[in-house]
Amino acid sequence: MARRSKGRPVDGIVLLHKPQGISSNKALQQAKGLYFAQKAGHTGALDPLATGMLPICFGEATKFTQFLLDTDKTYVVRAKLGERTTTSDSDGEVVQTRSVNIDRDTLQSAVNSFLGESDQYPSMYSALKYQGQPLYKYAREGKEVPRKCRKINVYSLTLDEYDAENEEIQMTAHVSKGTYIRTIVDDLGEKLGCGAHVIMLHRSKVGHYPSEKMVTIEQLEEKLQQAKSEGIEPSTYLDELLLPMDTALVDLPVVEISQEQGKAFSHGQVVVCAQVPDGIIKVVADGQFIGIGERNADGHLKAKRALATNQ
Repeated sequence: MARRSKGRPVDGIVLLHKPQGISSNKALQQAKGLYFAQKAGHTGALDPLATGMLPICFGEATKFTQFLLDTDKTYVVRAKLGERTTTSDSDGEVVQTRSVNIDRDTLQSAVNSFLGESDQYPSMYSALKYQGQPLYKYAREGKEVPRKCRKINVYSLTLDEYDAENEEIQMTAHVSKGTYIRTIVDDLGEKLGCGAHVIMLHRSKVGHYPSEKMVTIEQLEEKLQQAKSEGIEPSTYLDELLLPMDTALVDLPVVEISQEQGKAFSHGQVVVCAQVPDGIIKVVADGQFIGIGERNADGHLKAKRALATNQ
């Protein structure tokens, strides 16, 4: 006898405003529970210290999480100068204290030096895995393991504030996927010769999603209580906050096919249509998003990920 999935089928994306002090997985489980969703996944972890945008994909939207993982991000970060910590943020222990003797011009020059492409070694306190275990688990045991250098791109890094009295700075960073802001702050501190660590980190944007679309756990709970107090189905108000799953794919070229071709596509059959572009394609049948595809060797359209609801 097949085991029934717990929860209801929910498809879409909610832009959760992760609060400080909990893991991304904890935030995910809270949102999943409130939606009573069968399936959910987040698209790029934020440290417990960090707040901000954590897109939660429900149901069929989990097929497209990679596109949000791969997109650029924008952060607001506040750093304390003069102290270096084990984790490069205020959750770690201070391992070195130095005096801060810099002026704004020196600071601005150092900040500007991080613009553009560079190589970055991930922090040992990251969620990246080595031999199946997250790096932070090794770090907590006092172990150092090999880490692969990765190419990153800092599209912009603005110095928003320099509080010389409290030896703190605030910056806004627009960066490519996989960029560790903690590492940038730690490297900046070493470049300045005084050390630095993150005391506040807020992710304001993921790809094209604006911060105004974010919702908090408290707002989701209020929607749930409102529905219960009115004696209506809880999903009535919660589902209003969901964004269509193809909003994760706005940068992809679109191929439109007929409803009949859409049925074939959803069953894994090759669809013959003119001018299929290279790369991954968003596929729309009769005005409805049905999945992503790619061009095969014959120049025709084949499915890469099709929505189960259209099969």
